[in-house]
Amino acid sequence: MKSSYSLLLLVLMLSSGVCEEVCSRAQINSCSDCIRTGPFCAWCQQLNFTKAGEQEAVRCDTVAKLRTRGCNGEDIITVINHRTVVKDQPLSQTFDQKEKEPVQLRPQEIRLKLRPGLPVSFSVHFKQVQGYPVDLYYLMDLSFSMNDDLQNVKKLGNQLFTALEAITQHGRIGFGAFVDKTVLPFTNTNPQKLQKPCDNSLVACQAAFGYRHVLSLTQSKEQFRIEVDKQHISGNLDSPEGSLDAMMQATVCGDRIGWRNSSTRLLVLTTDAGFHMAGDGKLAGILEPNDERCHLHNNLYTSSSNTDYPSVGQLALQLEKQNIQPIFAVTDEVYDIYQELSKMIPKSVVGRLSADSSNVVKLITDAYNSLSSKVTLTHGPLPENVQVTYSPKCDDPGPSGGSTGVCNGVQQGKEITFEVQVVSSSCLSSPQTFSISPLGIKDSLTVTVESDCDCKCHDKLQGALHPHCSFQGTVECGMCRCTEGFLGQFCNCSSDRRAQTESCRRDNGTECEGRGTCVCGRCQCHSKPSGTFYHGAFCECDDEQCDYHLNELCAGKGKCHCGKCQCNPGYEGDACQCAVSRESCTRNGAECNGRGTCKCNACECDSGYLPPLCLLCPSCPDPCNAKLSCVECLAFDVGPFKKNCSVACSSVSHQKVPHLGNARHCELKDSEGCWVRYRLQQLVGRDRYSADVLEQRDCPPSLVAIVAASVASVALVGILLLLLVKLLLYMRDLKEFRRFENEKKKSRWAQADNPLFKNATTTVTNPTFTGE
Repeated sequence: MKSSYSLLLLVLMLSSGVCEEVCSRAQINSCSDCIRTGPFCAWCQQLNFTKAGEQEAVRCDTVAKLRTRGCNGEDIITVINHRTVVKDQPLSQTFDQKEKEPVQLRPQEIRLKLRPGLPVSFSVHFKQVQGYPVDLYYLMDLSFSMNDDLQNVKKLGNQLFTALEAITQHGRIGFGAFVDKTVLPFTNTNPQKLQKPCDNSLVACQAAFGYRHVLSLTQSKEQFRIEVDKQHISGNLDSPEGSLDAMMQATVCGDRIGWRNSSTRLLVLTTDAGFHMAGDGKLAGILEPNDERCHLHNNLYTSSSNTDYPSVGQLALQLEKQNIQPIFAVTDEVYDIYQELSKMIPKSVVGRLSADSSNVVKLITDAYNSLSSKVTLTHGPLPENVQVTYSPKCDDPGPSGGSTGVCNGVQQGKEITFEVQVVSSSCLSSPQTFSISPLGIKDSLTVTVESDCDCKCHDKLQGALHPHCSFQGTVECGMCRCTEGFLGQFCNCSSDRRAQTESCRRDNGTECEGRGTCVCGRCQCHSKPSGTFYHGAFCECDDEQCDYHLNELCAGKGKCHCGKCQCNPGYEGDACQCAVSRESCTRNGAECNGRGTCKCNACECDSGYLPPLCLLCPSCPDPCNAKLSCVECLAFDVGPFKKNCSVACSSVSHQKVPHLGNARHCELKDSEGCWVRYRLQQLVGRDRYSADVLEQRDCPPSLVAIVAASVASVALVGILLLLLVKLLLYMRDLKEFRRFENEKKKSRWAQADNPLFKNATTTVTNPTFTGE
């Protein structure tokens, strides 16, 4: 017993991660509620396990968490599945007529007692008995276009039996025929045409009919030959035939056809035309749905003109119910149509029939081999909230975990196994049964399912007033059930609540925030419609009031705790909507350039800076003006920060350069009126810059120099003006002198001595008389 209990605890502990969410969200008031909540939830019946005022629902959790919280192993209550094999006969090796029924499937009966949500598995074994009987019913279309096919079938009787004998020594063959409903517009209702619907030149033509059962299943080759030889062609008006009508009657009229209980049942349909189905009968005014009952009288389908054609669903259901496997032997013209029909009818196969049906024997043989080599395990109608899945264990298995199990390439006499898993999602009110069986095989496994939803607590002093409950209540699975007039975790409080409510109010507000009940001075929080609980000292926390992302609480990547998402590792954001990443926030190793924080792989920049990388700040002061004082004190040791430059300008680094190039730069006057030219580059971080400063400033000259230069300039201008005036006077005098000289040259007076100064010896010559 201890080993079983330890194994159970180990299984539950390994599965503890499954329970956490389920247990925490259920409305749990008792151990039974806990068991119904999830497949791996357990209940702690230990006394004093819960804290004062704490909800008893905390007793329901995973085994691992209960043990972590201090619950002793022997006080942990849980429920496991129980499986009982009621009947398990061994598989038969070969078919023996002396045996009542060969056994091809084991076990035959099993009983399951299930805990909701906890699956149980068991093995089902199948082995096809060698020489197992085969019943083959040949259903032939006898419309006019099948005339040559009928003639060949009459000759192929011996070959059919020979092929069947190669499969089993216990084979039987039957025969049936069909055309269509004998009403307009399907068949000409003229009395003469009804009696002889074929061309007048064709003598051997039988009257129109819907379906006729010709020969029950038999081992007599001669009887088969005689009955088939009696058949003649018939006819109808439209192309589709009443195939589904005939198949339905051949299926539900089992006693007339002669289907054996222990046999592989094959229904071979040969036709060269399509088929009518449910709803087509309205064309003839037939509104009564097909009732899926046998209506054979004198081997004729008598309800053909009164009830509609069956639907494909109706036919598929009856074929599966009667374990009949259809083989559609059809011509190329309608092959695709019957391929689609075969997809809707389990355990069916389609073969290509030659124009004259000469290959029908090989077609049937190949179809049988195909059907018998594929084993499909499935189930009948299931009880509500019960699910069944299959995992085949064979050489060529189909998909695992599906609603059917498939094994391909199975040989007769070879045993195969299917792992079957059954789970019930809720408690069943009473035991329910369903069957599991291979398609087309009569053998089945009966499964009885009932629920185990009750706790089996081993309380001491059960039903008696308990000291743990202040002798004012009884203990049930570790909890106190108080007698009338008392309440509280230990039944130690009277029902007078006035004195208890003050400590249940936060800031003199509503009692327990309106989300709980004040019990013995502590809030016991209510559950919500979703099954979760409010919590906190005053029930102030709601674990469903967190941010949503894509319509999921905390994006499904975290847990909501008291209104705030607690993200799983690797996720962040208000709604845990972002994977932790810094890729889009980082450039050159700096996150958001030191001017913001990276959230959800995007920068949230400091005030004024703009995303995506917090490079620009349009609203910030102009850095050229803001850093001018630092530039002049750092580069030229002047300015207002001269005395404490290293402290005031610690965020600015600089270097002097001979030129700044054509790049954009700052050009401002410093405190001395000099023009300072520099280029700023913002560094990582807020208000950190690097400055390239032009080596030379452009400074204005001093006042003395300006005055001296001004005076010198005025004096120079005066001198230049005097010289200019002097030059002009000189030029004017020179001009006058030259004019005088010119006039003097033009005078007629000759040169002579002044008579006032003439000597005695002076000779005076008259200028008028120059001589002869």
